[in-house]
Amino acid sequence: MGPGPVNAHPRVLRAMSADLLGQFDPEMTGYMEQVMALYRPIFGTENRWTFLIDGTARAGIEAALVSLVAPGDTMLVIDFGRFGLLLREIGERIGAKVEMLSVPWGETVPMDQIADAIARTGPKVVACVHGDTSTTMAQPLEGLGDLCRAAGALSYVDATATIGGMEIAADRWGVDVVTGGLQKCLGGPSGSSPITVSDAAAQHIFARRHVEAGIARDDLVNANGVRIGSNYFDLAMVMDYWSEKRLNHHTEATTMLYGARECARVVLGEGLEARYARHAAAGRAVVAGARALGLTVFGDDRTRMTNVTAIAIPAGVDGEAVRRRMREDFEIEIGTAFGPLAGKVWRIGAMGYNARKHKVLITLGALEAVLRAEGYACPAGAGVDAALEAWG
Repeated sequence: MGPGPVNAHPRVLRAMSADLLGQFDPEMTGYMEQVMALYRPIFGTENRWTFLIDGTARAGIEAALVSLVAPGDTMLVIDFGRFGLLLREIGERIGAKVEMLSVPWGETVPMDQIADAIARTGPKVVACVHGDTSTTMAQPLEGLGDLCRAAGALSYVDATATIGGMEIAADRWGVDVVTGGLQKCLGGPSGSSPITVSDAAAQHIFARRHVEAGIARDDLVNANGVRIGSNYFDLAMVMDYWSEKRLNHHTEATTMLYGARECARVVLGEGLEARYARHAAAGRAVVAGARALGLTVFGDDRTRMTNVTAIAIPAGVDGEAVRRRMREDFEIEIGTAFGPLAGKVWRIGAMGYNARKHKVLITLGALEAVLRAEGYACPAGAGVDAALEAWG
């Protein structure tokens, strides 16, 4: 019950036990086409280029940024937590001129400030996290795409922590590239990063296509743009692999593709609205239960992620002792924190397979028992009762 990874859905684990297929076996390429179709509604898009990056969620982030941003380009980062700082670091490693629009941890960035920063910096790419698990805040993104297009900029959103648990509306937001991960709300293991790329971003990326010499073909013409600074994360070649061209770029992570496919089938089988409502109920229950125990919830209720809640460690309580006892006595893991919140908050995740009433109630009951054992006085049963009422 931490901020991820969380327990994978049993259906996903079973799917991943299937035998391997060759990367150009018709059954395998059929699964690839299915994955593209399954993830479009999850991303809220009609984008043709909706597929998987082989690697953890950070692989998707790096692939997006190294393929969008060239050395010397200006990249504006909307920063409200650890993962905004990660976007800056990746941009700096690419050689971009990185401009930051930062707010204190626990806040999000108003759209008018984003508009002013775009006007001031003239970026080629605007990069933002949707839900940052380090602060448990979710950045509102309505209107971001319009601002970027008006300025001639492309936009990137890291939705690792929210995809499958909060609405992702790539087309309505008007954003160009969105990436995710399986290991949180999608209920899978880490190791595959779903991605969607707009036609405008694809055109920009293909203008940088340089196919490696050993797999060059007459039907794949190199472009004049700056060569993408990574081979593995070169989206121009990866998209040619996922297209009818089937460029032999790398060996597809077959088992992860099975898992990603089953994650999407589980999500769509439940229904997106029902799934978002379940995550919202779980988040409300965690917040209500924590407050009923006399604990303080970190951050702004108006922009809180539905699937991760940060709870202030009370004065005089050893936060790591609580985490250890939760794990040893109840076999429940809750999260620690990073940066300015290190040692100050716990983070409880209720997402994917774990965003269920009984798991939230068991976690809150265990937390109450551990807090009492650590000398923190809290009203008996209040957390569970409040969570039950809040679930609705």
